[in-house]
Amino acid sequence: MLHINDLTYRIDGRLLFEKATAGLPERKRIGLVGRNGTGKSTLFRLIMGDIASDEGGIQIPNRARIGGVAQEAPGGKETLLEWVLMADKERAALLEEAEEATDPNRIAEIHLRLTDIDAHSAPARAGRILAGLGFDEATQNEPCGALSGGWRMRVALAAALFEGPDILLLDEPTNYLDFEGAAWLESFLQAYPGTVLVASHDRELLNNAVTHILHLNNMKLSLYTGTYDQFEEARREKQRLDLKLIKKQDEHRRHLEAFVSRFRYKATKARQAQSRIKMLEKMQPIAAEIDGRVAPFHLPGPEKALGDPLIRLEGAAAGYTADTPVLSGLDLRIDCDDRIGLLGANGNGKSTFAKLLVGALEPMAGRLQSSKKLVVGYFAQHQLDELNPEGSAYDHFAPLLEDKTEAQKRAKLGQYGFSARIVDTAAKNLSGGEKARLLFALATFCEPHILILDEPTNHLDVDSREALIHALNDYEGAVILISHDRHLLETCADRLWIVRDGSVSPFDGDVAAYSAECLAERGVKTKEKSAGGGSKANRKQERKEKAAARAQLAPMRKALNAMEKNIQKITKDIAALDTKLGDTELYEKDPDKALALQKKRGELTRTLADAEEEWLSASEELEAADA
Repeated sequence: MLHINDLTYRIDGRLLFEKATAGLPERKRIGLVGRNGTGKSTLFRLIMGDIASDEGGIQIPNRARIGGVAQEAPGGKETLLEWVLMADKERAALLEEAEEATDPNRIAEIHLRLTDIDAHSAPARAGRILAGLGFDEATQNEPCGALSGGWRMRVALAAALFEGPDILLLDEPTNYLDFEGAAWLESFLQAYPGTVLVASHDRELLNNAVTHILHLNNMKLSLYTGTYDQFEEARREKQRLDLKLIKKQDEHRRHLEAFVSRFRYKATKARQAQSRIKMLEKMQPIAAEIDGRVAPFHLPGPEKALGDPLIRLEGAAAGYTADTPVLSGLDLRIDCDDRIGLLGANGNGKSTFAKLLVGALEPMAGRLQSSKKLVVGYFAQHQLDELNPEGSAYDHFAPLLEDKTEAQKRAKLGQYGFSARIVDTAAKNLSGGEKARLLFALATFCEPHILILDEPTNHLDVDSREALIHALNDYEGAVILISHDRHLLETCADRLWIVRDGSVSPFDGDVAAYSAECLAERGVKTKEKSAGGGSKANRKQERKEKAAARAQLAPMRKALNAMEKNIQKITKDIAALDTKLGDTELYEKDPDKALALQKKRGELTRTLADAEEEWLSASEELEAADA
């Protein structure tokens, strides 16, 4: 068992862990969860021994091998297969010694040990891992240096899995995997014989591949048995109990204080009063675990709806080189209420399809029809690198809000989740999640009719992902989702399209069916999920009901937005009148006009009060309908 004992660690004076303690059970799979920036990666470095704790320590079983994904991705002349095989250092050393050894006894010992560690099947095992992560046989024999950064990180992950340490540390392993690779990794971890500690925000991975959850919160560690959903339920129950205990303790404290106040100076009750004073002094406050607030995502829908279809593709083709299309034969349509999840392995053309819809690529053949008034919002991970590193969120938004006052600009940014703490922080100093939030704000500022999101959750923690899911389900336009986050696809996509064999076509099935199909293609047998997960027909019905609910609430949301704009206009008009009435010369030069302006301001004030009352009633009605 790996023990974390009273661990205390500071970084740049900031306390990350304060007497944190936990015992990780042997040969179990533990999911490490916590908000971004709480110290999950730092905990991994402490366990690996890369850094030393300020106080306390980490006790690791004797002779236990610890391994994880190398921080530097492979990029040399070695083939992918060679690089992965080199991860088993004992096997590599024994093979090298076998070539040079001359002592017959030592040669026998070497070959006996090679047999014990199953060295001869190593190439086949390494090949299966690489294949599971998306590398075909031909690619496995190519040099690592020929791969892009994301694919190299997959090779580094394959090496860590092949090494098979007693304690395997994985830090956000699905961030550089596609849907298919994430599904395969989940199945691999389910059968892993050692201890696994995986830091992840992938809810499906945490629900299907782990046996325990280690929660990092408020500089402490708490271990829960079960999946992520079970952890959430247990934590909510603990919070409810804590709040009940706090209420009970507060009532008891008030009772004791009232007794002391009343009888402290009465001789007959002095002893009892002193006893209660001591009880008050010894009473320790109950520390309730309260979640920090997650700023909601604001995804404004289109002000004016367009007719169906928003986009129609007829025999369209797209690519980057003349006469060599990546995708062809595209016959598809996207309607106003569509929620489409785009499936397919990396390299098949999902991003190419997104660029075609956005207008970054022109059709090489066929036609793409859309309204001239169509507004498209586009989010892609590569845009993180295109932000001005020296510019703040305020700087990026200022050109879009030239006609607004300073207060209005900052209020608008606050609406998008940028608090006073980070609104003026340079982009280079923002976290990945904060940069992603800025990209969402920029992509949706124009109130698009359709949102195209390419891997939107890579830098978001679990709670922020849930906030995004709520925002997408409230968004009134169409959505195209490209994501390896299965939970996001399950909860937001009403139907699925698959990109493969150089085209895009509807997929007749749900996310679970596609996952099973991918695993079968990679030689992994899957077990049928229990009926508790719901049948395919039930899931389809749920998606239809969600779509119907969105359609039913859309007019209410539109009316609420109109009310908000009316309130803003009235407020602006009152401010303009206040400016005029602030001119003292007006009362001397034109007292009648001043009186008229005062009368008009009074009328506007009453109108504003009525408008705010109407908005409040409409808000309550929408909240009740959306509950």
